[in-house]
Amino acid sequence: MTFTTQHTIEIQAPAAAVHRLLAGVTEWPRLFEPTIHVEYLERNDAAERIQIWAQANGETRTWVSRRVIGELTISFRQEVSSPPVLSMGGKWIVEPLGSGSCLVRLLHDFTAAGGQEDWVRRAVDRNSNSELAGLRRAAERSGDLLLTFADTVDIDGSVQDVYDFLNEADRWADRLPHVASVSLAEDTPGLQRLRMDTRAADGSIHTTESVRICRPPRRIYYKQLELPALLAMHVGHWELREDGTGRLRATAGHSVEIRPDAIQRLLGPDAGPAQARGYLRKILGGNSRTTLEHARAYAGQRVT
Repeated sequence: MTFTTQHTIEIQAPAAAVHRLLAGVTEWPRLFEPTIHVEYLERNDAAERIQIWAQANGETRTWVSRRVIGELTISFRQEVSSPPVLSMGGKWIVEPLGSGSCLVRLLHDFTAAGGQEDWVRRAVDRNSNSELAGLRRAAERSGDLLLTFADTVDIDGSVQDVYDFLNEADRWADRLPHVASVSLAEDTPGLQRLRMDTRAADGSIHTTESVRICRPPRRIYYKQLELPALLAMHVGHWELREDGTGRLRATAGHSVEIRPDAIQRLLGPDAGPAQARGYLRKILGGNSRTTLEHARAYAGQRVT
């Protein structure tokens, strides 16, 4: 039996701008709370195939979909679904309204393994409502609440040794000075759930929990599910590559969204978005650079 759903939201932004957000699927981890990571598998003028990792009822699932992008529409159909989903498809429809606003409709049709229809419907309802809310927030939010940056260090060592250091996060409490404690679960190879207590400069402890998509031996993508109080979103990546001279370069990248209601509460009554961006650039960048420096030392010792 095929089930159908429809979810809608009105957004105070032009239809074309909202459609562009939906078309840029690799940006979805920054827009949609359930989405962890997205990769293009194939892409041409007629259609595209993508692989998505996302949360569904608290579990991380992955599937492959084909998308066809039309004028203010995007149709999708899963080619490889994740059980208990047997088949899934649908359509995004962006309808212009007056005064530069629009109505977004998200349609789904699905079939499920016997007895699992309610599980799938709950996941579709939860994710659809979350995605539409995230789409509206992204279309309407101020750009001064966003921060994207990256730090890169050169390393004299092998790609595999550096990747091993970044991948073996369960050992970070012994290897990194800012990590107080850590727990890591990897029931599926390459899919990690990382919970970590990070020690700030003032001695306070901040707990975060992330899902990590590990793509050996060069990339790890992650998204924080449990966030520090100042953040509404945090996605990041570790990337290893060689330049034209054969030198290994390791990069840590971050994209964050700041909670406006937390800025003055956490940073003082005179603080604003600019101070919050500077604070996060220093703290997140500092921790990442420390991790990369220790990865460089580890790889150097392995060479020696």
